[in-house]
Amino acid sequence: MFKSRKNAIDELLDVTQPGRRPAAETPAESLGPKAAPAAQMVANVVGDETLAEKPENQWIEMWRSLLANKAATISLFFILLLVLVAVFVPMLIPKTQTTEPVNRRIMLYNPTVTNMSAVRQKPSAQHWFGTDDLGMDIFSRIIAGARVSLSVGVIAVAIALTLGVIVGAVAGYTGGWLDTILMRVMDMMLSLPSILLAITLMAVLGKGIDKAVIAISLVYVPEYARIVRSTILSIKENDYVAAARLTGDSRTRIIFRHILPNTLSVIIVRATLGISAAILDTAALGFLGMGVQPPQAEWGAMLGWARGYIFQCPWMLIFPGLSITLAVLAFNLLGDGLRDALDPKARVK
Repeated sequence: MFKSRKNAIDELLDVTQPGRRPAAETPAESLGPKAAPAAQMVANVVGDETLAEKPENQWIEMWRSLLANKAATISLFFILLLVLVAVFVPMLIPKTQTTEPVNRRIMLYNPTVTNMSAVRQKPSAQHWFGTDDLGMDIFSRIIAGARVSLSVGVIAVAIALTLGVIVGAVAGYTGGWLDTILMRVMDMMLSLPSILLAITLMAVLGKGIDKAVIAISLVYVPEYARIVRSTILSIKENDYVAAARLTGDSRTRIIFRHILPNTLSVIIVRATLGISAAILDTAALGFLGMGVQPPQAEWGAMLGWARGYIFQCPWMLIFPGLSITLAVLAFNLLGDGLRDALDPKARVK
């Protein structure tokens, strides 16, 4: 059994001062034989810091659990690499209307410049992923398309998340006729397939990447509203919410201060999975010619332009399709890993 600090000091004084007077009774000895074990345990817990274990931070545990999931960890680093490539590599692409690469080590070309002398070339040292039917370098266009796909996915999810959280929070906390009206509107939107609703909105708004962002964000508002509403319905009856009402907090303060922070884990997981869905919808709209317009590069648009060369020039479809697949798979695996890491019952130790 660990000794308290007082006993350790008394023993040290006995060694250094042999003739000193014996130490007084410890609290455990003065309480009698029955109470001695309990008193000694209290003294040990209070007096010895080695017995007082500090609880681990929840976010540190979550991070360790996420790193223990190999698929989620690989996906996280792949997404970080994709973000770095999408942000910084296009800065190296020449802005002039030239058909020459930026240098001989990084074979990056201007993704919007045609080169009719290099039409439909196979992958080589000069063009790592080959060229398309207009002689544009596919590798450079995939790098440029990564910025478009990630930007649309993140911005669309951010807009949908903001609107969905507001609608779901108001409906879930207020209830009554307002909840009924808002949820019936959300149900009508959910009754349509997401891509069909996005195409309908694009037909109204017109073509363009900015219109695609608006259409995709509106499509996913009902999902976030439903998730936030169901979570708030289970949280708003807790004691700490009732205590906040008794202290005179306003509805807005209760929702954003006491309720929404407890839905953060659900929102994070759904937003991660939502980015992958937004990337797919962006690619679908681009494939149909309703998203990014030529000559700008986007993965889905590249697939749409190359669908007539599937047998003659398969590399024109393989590399854009592989980019979409890897990006969507990475966000899905990361979302699954975050869901397990944020759930204490499913957390990987």
